[in-house]
Amino acid sequence: MSAVAQPALELNDVSLAFAGATQNTHLVLSTLDLRVSAGEFVCFVGPTGCGKSTLLNIAAGLLRPSSGNVRVFGQALSGLNRKAGYLFQSDALLPWRTALDNVAAGLVFRGVPLAEARNQGQAWLTRVGLAGFGDRYPYQLSGGMKKRVALAQVLVLDPKIVLMDEPFSALDVQTRSMMENQLLDLWSADRKSVLFITHDLEEAIALADRVVLLSAGPGSRIIGDYPITLPRPRDVAEIRMDEDFVALHREIWQALRAQVQQAHAQS
Repeated sequence: MSAVAQPALELNDVSLAFAGATQNTHLVLSTLDLRVSAGEFVCFVGPTGCGKSTLLNIAAGLLRPSSGNVRVFGQALSGLNRKAGYLFQSDALLPWRTALDNVAAGLVFRGVPLAEARNQGQAWLTRVGLAGFGDRYPYQLSGGMKKRVALAQVLVLDPKIVLMDEPFSALDVQTRSMMENQLLDLWSADRKSVLFITHDLEEAIALADRVVLLSAGPGSRIIGDYPITLPRPRDVAEIRMDEDFVALHREIWQALRAQVQQAHAQS
């Protein structure tokens, strides 16, 4: 099979358990099988504590599964996933660096000369709508601006897989909608594979090609995989009024609500 035909990411029978304070172990994920195609946008939903962030950390190579294996473009993952970029819930901006130097930092760490790294960083600041803000420090930027810098900081490294852990959850509604549309515009330009964690089912449906539902833990597993056939390009505010969107939301929410109730009862 050619490299082009290989899935971007495969999780094969993956389980992960953490050791507790005693000899007991806590099973977080149980026998997960997942395929993410090259260029596919996949959103993950599930109740709090079901292991969504743990799944991303396994995909990033930050955690090694207790059993099963992970493959990236057909190759077994060993150590960090060098083909992935990670956008965390909290911005990873260095407060003593300007916006431009924050975006350029990853390239510099990889050995790119400073001048070239800044040129590429400036190009990405322009792409995220911050062309005139390269000399600003993080404390001088709004929450939405900082999130755009963080997004540029990841994408300037040209990862083939982008891991996003509730990246817009701290933003106000208007800024969040703007960031979601900007993300879709950037994604549509080069179609990287995206794994996106969210607690917001509407956000998941508006963004994704597929929505994957994780069960309540312990031992969370995939219990739903919903193709999202809404036409693209999408405006995330307008698509929410589409009849097909409402039907998809109703279908997935019925399954998600049962898992949220189960998690609440267990807690």
